[in-house]
Amino acid sequence: MSTAMVTRFLSKVWECPYIGRTPNNSILRPYSHTRVLSRTFDIASEPIGILHDWFTSEIPKQTRVVICGGGVVGCSVAYHLAVHHNWKDVVLLEQGRLGGGTTWHGAGLLGQIKPTTIETKMCQYSIGLYKDLENRGLSTGWKGCGSLLLARTKDRMISFKRLAASAEAMNIECELLTPQGAAKISPIISTEDLEGGLWIPGDGVGDPYKCCLTLATEAKNLGVKVIEGCSVQRVLTDDHHQLKGVETNLGVISCDYFVNSGGWWARHIGRLSQPKVKVPLYPCEHHFLHTLPVKDIDPQMPVIRDYDGHFYIRENQGRYLAGGFEPISKPLDLKELPGSFKPLPEDWDQFYVLLEQMLFRIPSLAEVEVDRLCNGPESFTPDCKWIMGEAPEVKNYFVASGMKSIGIEAAGGIGKLTSDWIVSGEPATDIWDLDIRRFIGLHNNLMFLKARMREVPGMHYRLKYPFTEFETGRCLRMSPIYPRLKIAGAFFSQNMGYEKPAYFDPDTGASADTLECDRIAHTHTFHKPPWFNNVWSEYMACRERVGLLDYSSFTKLELWSPGCEVVNLLQYLCSNDVDIPIGCITHTGMQNKWGGYENDCSLVRLGENFYMLIGPTDQQMRCQTWIKRHLPMDSPVVVADVTSMYTAICVMGPRARDLMTELTDSSMTSRDFPFFTCKIMDIGLASGIKVMNLTHTGELGWVLYIPNEYALHVYDLLVDVGAKYEIKHVGYYAMRTLRIEKFYAFWGKDMDTTTTPLECGRGFRVKFDKGDFIGKDALLKQKKDGVKRRYIQLVLEDHDLHNDVWPWGGEPIYLGNKCIGLTTTTGYGFTMGKQVCLGFIQNLDSSGNPQIVTNDYILKNTFHIVIGGKFFPAKANIHSPTLSFIEYGYDSAYMATR
Repeated sequence: MSTAMVTRFLSKVWECPYIGRTPNNSILRPYSHTRVLSRTFDIASEPIGILHDWFTSEIPKQTRVVICGGGVVGCSVAYHLAVHHNWKDVVLLEQGRLGGGTTWHGAGLLGQIKPTTIETKMCQYSIGLYKDLENRGLSTGWKGCGSLLLARTKDRMISFKRLAASAEAMNIECELLTPQGAAKISPIISTEDLEGGLWIPGDGVGDPYKCCLTLATEAKNLGVKVIEGCSVQRVLTDDHHQLKGVETNLGVISCDYFVNSGGWWARHIGRLSQPKVKVPLYPCEHHFLHTLPVKDIDPQMPVIRDYDGHFYIRENQGRYLAGGFEPISKPLDLKELPGSFKPLPEDWDQFYVLLEQMLFRIPSLAEVEVDRLCNGPESFTPDCKWIMGEAPEVKNYFVASGMKSIGIEAAGGIGKLTSDWIVSGEPATDIWDLDIRRFIGLHNNLMFLKARMREVPGMHYRLKYPFTEFETGRCLRMSPIYPRLKIAGAFFSQNMGYEKPAYFDPDTGASADTLECDRIAHTHTFHKPPWFNNVWSEYMACRERVGLLDYSSFTKLELWSPGCEVVNLLQYLCSNDVDIPIGCITHTGMQNKWGGYENDCSLVRLGENFYMLIGPTDQQMRCQTWIKRHLPMDSPVVVADVTSMYTAICVMGPRARDLMTELTDSSMTSRDFPFFTCKIMDIGLASGIKVMNLTHTGELGWVLYIPNEYALHVYDLLVDVGAKYEIKHVGYYAMRTLRIEKFYAFWGKDMDTTTTPLECGRGFRVKFDKGDFIGKDALLKQKKDGVKRRYIQLVLEDHDLHNDVWPWGGEPIYLGNKCIGLTTTTGYGFTMGKQVCLGFIQNLDSSGNPQIVTNDYILKNTFHIVIGGKFFPAKANIHSPTLSFIEYGYDSAYMATR
């Protein structure tokens, strides 16, 4: 692309009647006018939005639900409460005018395929909603023009093949294209540097502002009150952190439920309650380029998304509307939060990285005149996913925000799921990827958010390799042995802000006196990863000698009570029997009312009324919230988060017992220290170490929960004494392979809130005869009716380890020509010598209805897994063919009770 093309294009900016310039070309603000898609408003005389006669200014004294935020998301929540649930006692508050926040300047893109299944389903629902409203004569601006996704690299095309396979599994029509095929769909593009594309004909565009008004109008017609010019000043709670009402500039409203859909104000709104609700959002500048009318523009032009060029462009009423997501974004400086939405000064230097790529891909743009560059704040979350769900701090306080510039795509699905959750008390589907409980306090730190925001918006179009890692916000939570692990050659992944060793390269150990977070475990390929040999070596140490793993990030809670209250509570929350002998460990699920897993954990009974809970790292906030929400108001049970008090080190492998025997004067034999038991022991010169005989992977071994002050002493001792047994540092990638081969399901990776114990082979851990527990009725019904979804292990045949694209999770599973499930976690099985995939399948009849999944159905059929567009045959197992704890002489009858 020539400099002359850029100069000619930018020269049109100076002619734009809506942008004033001084002689030195500095920007003059504000605009005298601005357009909102097809709508023109004079900001000097009228705020963004239209005040309708039926928008009341009367504040009710009491209502059932208060929704704060009159953008398209808040209006969608109100609409669904009124239309789907007949809840008319709802008040929608907007501090300015309806749709006057980020809704008014949105690009209106409506795409179906998203990074996760739940996001995809929600966007599909949104599109269906807008099409239905439009067909009923209600204005949404829907236009089905399709989306054309462009790829400049072979890896991007692999990601498109993965997307296409997933899309087909969800009945989304799409087609992989050659560069020439892409040019036929959109003749205006240059095919230079293109590898191909993906055509999604069912996508389209809409008008966020029209959608907002239509949803609000429909809700109002059913009795919802919409009040403009009303700002929330305080969210009222009682002594038990139960929502009571809201205090506004127009008066106080008592209510049962509150929905924070405040967009980029949502974090501020969260701070208006006591306790404060943490809503980790931060705004960045987000630009939209509007051109003047373009001669002969195709009104049915598809939305073009050039991911490797970081931009999109669409037709908008005879003009082009273009934007994108810069690789390095520009967070706002939040010294103070504006009281109303205001356009930001344009920044052509920031936008140039997108503009340059637009001109490269669509050369004819150089002849188009610019109208204006619109810049508005758009909020993003630390992981670039939406936020929804009930806040852990306040009961009946819901959040629906952080739509990361695609509010119109998300709004329909977010509104439906939020309203369903409010009415039913629990979400009917798994929304863990979006649940606000996936965050903890550090994620709401303003300095952390600002630092992370330079990276997050660019993730929209960044190539999503396996195990994607952030570069920003690192070295926040580290175990005391972190520096030692760096010296040993660790490369780290991050989970809940915790630095976890993913794998080790001993030849690249870091200096002990540096804490720079430059050792991040990237996997920039869809093929055989660069760390393959490292993980193989670690895996073999665990199978043949002894490995050392840092388990410190696992969630650790302590629960106790003066009497038997804690036992009764856990018996009700858990599906397994927790009334076990002191010193014993039980593995159990905490089910919801549908029988799905809210948590999967190990419970250690340390005293008569004293337990320690070990759960997944992701569960640190979610698990506490689930337990506390089921505590009676007068309960004496204490729940304490002790995650950061202990360093957890696992030693596993056939020489683990020999190593442990040298470090303590306690007997480590299977008779004196059985599997699934815990002892308080001295290790070396340290005391008070909780030593648990379990490994989470099926190997012989122990996990040591060490008070932090003893961590370095115990670690150094393990390494020094372990040298004679050829001890080796091991990361989570090796642990992943070990547990996949052993057919062990992990919560958040394989199991979720829709998965029951009967579906994933854990029915033996459900004790129906122990008394009542959450989910018992649902599980009894499923047991009676038969299981129609099963968790299986699939071993690939004919897969070339070195040349074929690897499975990384989320691949469709086929039986014949029918997609019957998806993989969850995958890995190369070093003992099996083949790729191993875990996942769930169904037995669908000719009409697509699920039938009972029998062992014969699993074992007597040949399945296929689609990887990178290629079908691979796979043999299914219902039990792992590799040996587990039994090979070390453990009593299988005893294990069946645990």
